[in-house]
Amino acid sequence: MSGGMNDGFEDFDLPDPPKVSPDAGDTFDQAGIDALFGFDLVTPTAQKSGLKAVIESDVISHERLPMLEVVCERMVRTFATNMRNLTSDAIDVHLEEVTSTRFGEFMNRVALPAMLGVFKVREWENYGVVAIDSGLIYAVVDALLGGRKGNDPVRIDGRGFTTIETRLVSKMVQLALDDFAASFEAIEPIGVELERMETSPRFAAIAGPSNIAAVATFRVDMEGRGGKFSIVLPHATIEPVRGKLLQRFMGEKLGRDRIWEAHMANELWRTEIIMDVVLGEKVMRLRDVMNLAVGQTIGVNRGPDDALEVHCGGVALGRAHIGQRCSNIAIRMVTDISKGFSQ
Repeated sequence: MSGGMNDGFEDFDLPDPPKVSPDAGDTFDQAGIDALFGFDLVTPTAQKSGLKAVIESDVISHERLPMLEVVCERMVRTFATNMRNLTSDAIDVHLEEVTSTRFGEFMNRVALPAMLGVFKVREWENYGVVAIDSGLIYAVVDALLGGRKGNDPVRIDGRGFTTIETRLVSKMVQLALDDFAASFEAIEPIGVELERMETSPRFAAIAGPSNIAAVATFRVDMEGRGGKFSIVLPHATIEPVRGKLLQRFMGEKLGRDRIWEAHMANELWRTEIIMDVVLGEKVMRLRDVMNLAVGQTIGVNRGPDDALEVHCGGVALGRAHIGQRCSNIAIRMVTDISKGFSQ
């Protein structure tokens, strides 16, 4: 094409065709095709480093929360009973798993249409989310409105949830939160309040996308119908009770056993000790001590009405007057031992 006929296209260089050795014959392998179209030069992906690599990493390092699993297992029993009373149906509730994930990843995995209940824990002054999938939503609405048992609820796609459906589902969510709070009472009393129901994950963003959250997933079966719901608790929300949730069993105390402590205190109160009443002290030379004989008198510079020191194990405890009672020598305390010995 002549240089005068320029249609605005820029010239570009085609890669050199691959060189085929005489021994290769007429075959043309994939490497040759890649070289022909310029795909042989693969640019290596730059490795992320520093803080960006930590934030955007898919690997989640978290501590297992054994007591949170205990709370969820206890919640299953009470929630199943309350749901049977609410719907008059045979309902089975199972805890599928308690895991940790990034809050943003969980919200992106929520299959729409769904409902998201945002609740607040008053004692912790922070929030959590309950995510209910569409299967459980339609099953609960169908059961509460008197649908036939054993039939799959009709799903109407392409529209939002009505006010009646939202109110019925919020009633179930509040019931689940009340049972969760009651099950959590063994660890720490809390009050959980449902604030609002949302249908878009964007309006239920209570934490940053990269924040780690604990997720407890439950399965609800209602005679052939049902679905799943999840309770999402960001680690920032459960931080006030994180130490208790890390316990392996109820009441675990690191470095302190109350039963052993009570036993030690009981045995200490029953310990027998020897009390010494010091009549007096005098500094003497070793030669004079070696020359002491029977009948020799040692003066201690102590009057008969002076208070004597009471010792135990060489430690001064208090002062007392010496006297006689029932033909035995006795002492009467003049200071309080619990207040300590004063010079």
